[in-house]
Amino acid sequence: MDKLLIEGGVPLVGEVAISGAKNAALPILCASLLCGDTLRLSNIPHLNDISTMLRLIGQMGVVVTMDGNEALTLDSSGLNNPFAPYDMVKTMRASILVLGPLLARCGEARVSLPGGCAIGARPVDQHIKGLQAMGAEITVEGGYVHATASRLRGTRIVTDMVTVTGTENLMMAAVLADGETVIENAAREPEVVDLANCLVSMGAQISGAGTDCIRIQGVDKLHGAAHSVMPDRIETGTYLCAAAATHGNVRLTRTSAVWLDSVVDKLRETGCEIDCQADAIVLKAPQRLKAVSIRTAPYPAFPTDMQAQFMAINCVAEGSAVIRETIFENRFMHAVELIRLGADIRIDANNALVTGVPRLDGATVMATDLRASASLVIAGLVAQGETLIERIYHLDRGYERIEEKLSRLGARVRRVR
Repeated sequence: MDKLLIEGGVPLVGEVAISGAKNAALPILCASLLCGDTLRLSNIPHLNDISTMLRLIGQMGVVVTMDGNEALTLDSSGLNNPFAPYDMVKTMRASILVLGPLLARCGEARVSLPGGCAIGARPVDQHIKGLQAMGAEITVEGGYVHATASRLRGTRIVTDMVTVTGTENLMMAAVLADGETVIENAAREPEVVDLANCLVSMGAQISGAGTDCIRIQGVDKLHGAAHSVMPDRIETGTYLCAAAATHGNVRLTRTSAVWLDSVVDKLRETGCEIDCQADAIVLKAPQRLKAVSIRTAPYPAFPTDMQAQFMAINCVAEGSAVIRETIFENRFMHAVELIRLGADIRIDANNALVTGVPRLDGATVMATDLRASASLVIAGLVAQGETLIERIYHLDRGYERIEEKLSRLGARVRRVR
């Protein structure tokens, strides 16, 4: 099993390109199931989750053709197996996103309940409730969701909670439904908007994406299209945090701060100078960061996927800060590993009090989930001596060639097997 070895204490300096967004690419790959024509996608990141999704839709009958390094073509004309087995989806929660498209196009879907990061309960009840409101008959048995419908019907759906994958699943199902579907309390994340833009290019009729009320007028069928996946805002934020923590000076290209207002604002509070350009972000960090308190909440508030990275920043910042996690109940597992490096962190339910220390010291730590892995990388880049991060398969699910990109910025990091 691969590990990451980091020799810390080196500021990150230089320029690096940001990859396409994993959380946008995954639902867009599933959107290919809705159409019998070809869907051409570009800016696709090379990640384990992407490979898993491609294998999953491939066994359903989708023909995948790689077009260069970051592009691919999906041909779903031969879709013949609306089934997502447990062995293929157990490591990735996003696999549930095949449910809506399969049901809408094939009239049937059998999808294993998904796995993914162990950061708390992320039930799929909102997906099921919404599809049932659209006329689907659904049973959950033996760990599988079995759904059938001759044709889904447009309706009004009010989700009990804001759910990104739930919004995406219902939106994809609704584009082929009979009549109008209105999704209220919809997720507003940029990745939802990117999916909607792709669907519209395929002939869907969608309005309101990016607001809490999305309207979809069902059509008889979709057609082929080409779409470029948006930049990964969480990868962007992670590299900004790494540069800040190491007192670095970096320029991130092929990205934008337009989706990162809350993160950029907090980084400026730490004392960082940030220049937001049209397709790049430049950050220059001070010699000592100031601690900043954060509270996670659905977009456009501070993202839960950046909470762990800011905890790492606060570990070496001046002063104390409170981090409040409101999305997932088990998302402080990285705190114990940061403490192994010398951090001063006290956990009380969903609140963490972090007091900055003069230095961290390298040690062996274990990644527990995707974003926790990123926080340990940031801490390792700051810590004196060597830090060995185990179980970095979590990192490979969401960060493309992370050791290569960090090395390009001057970090002393390498993968060990």
